[in-house]
Amino acid sequence: MKVRMHVARYPIIVLILAALLAATPTPPPVAGVAPLTVTVAEMHLVALGYRATKIIGSSVTNDKNQNIGKVVDFVVTPTDYVSFIIVNVGAFLGIIGGKNVAVPAKRFKGLGTGKIVLPGATKQALQALPPFIPAQ
Repeated sequence: MKVRMHVARYPIIVLILAALLAATPTPPPVAGVAPLTVTVAEMHLVALGYRATKIIGSSVTNDKNQNIGKVVDFVVTPTDYVSFIIVNVGAFLGIIGGKNVAVPAKRFKGLGTGKIVLPGATKQALQALPPFIPAQ
């Protein structure tokens, strides 16, 4: 008999707790704050895009397969477009010194494939470009 009374009380306690939780008011939304969401279309762009960590540090070759520099950075416009890729050219052993130059991103081939190519470029042509000096 005691077991039946205990079982009979349990659903009543659950109903009372559910009623109390339902009666608790939720805070109103804060003006100007929207929850962070990602649309299916945005996720598709992520899937098709290239990760910065896979591009920065990559060697740049020309169409003759000559190593002409290394990607050290890139410039993203306020409208989410990579406009320039910053290439270090002339570094000793690829790590010391050299000169950073900005090259329009549309001139590169193979971004995201593991082999970044700058067709028609030479190390001398890149060294002749003005140095890239980032804005403060």
